Amino acid sequence: MIVLYILMAILALILLLAAIAPKRYDVSRSIEINRPKSVVFGYLQLLKNQDEWSPWGKRDPNMVKNFTGIDGEVGAVSSWKGNKDVGEGEQELTRIVDGERIESELRFLKPFKSTSNAYMETKAVDADTTKVIWGFSGKNKFPMSIMMLFMSMDKAIGKDFEEGLASLKQILENN
Repeated sequence: MIVLYILMAILALILLLAAIAPKRYDVSRSIEINRPKSVVFGYLQLLKNQDEWSPWGKRDPNMVKNFTGIDGEVGAVSSWKGNKDVGEGEQELTRIVDGERIESELRFLKPFKSTSNAYMETKAVDADTTKVIWGFSGKNKFPMSIMMLFMSMDKAIGKDFEEGLASLKQILENN
């Protein structure tokens, strides 16, 4: 009988945690780059350029990359297969608002399967300065939602975004 009560208590705890766990995540960072908006947007629109500034590309120099479609246009896909730090997945451009916003779907295959939405926005601060916003959002499905009670997606990914944006700034301002 005690075993039954213990099992019921564990089940009740899991149900409670599932009920209060965050169902969504949204992480974004921004940076100002001393280059005109048209130059910044044109560079960001190309998936292949991400290899130059992405923090994940630096974590696996032997990562295998593949591209399909026309880079910089909706439907273009960048896929990767790398070490345990970068995993395996693909990114597809899903929407482009010329000069303003680039949206993509990230499909992670390894180390765990998930789908997220990513975006890059450009906003003119003045004629020669552009604010870039890099964002990432998605749904926390059970049981991952319970794990999100004990970890922060913002803390886990935010530093990577800051590192990537700093590299982007350096590349664009030095070209």
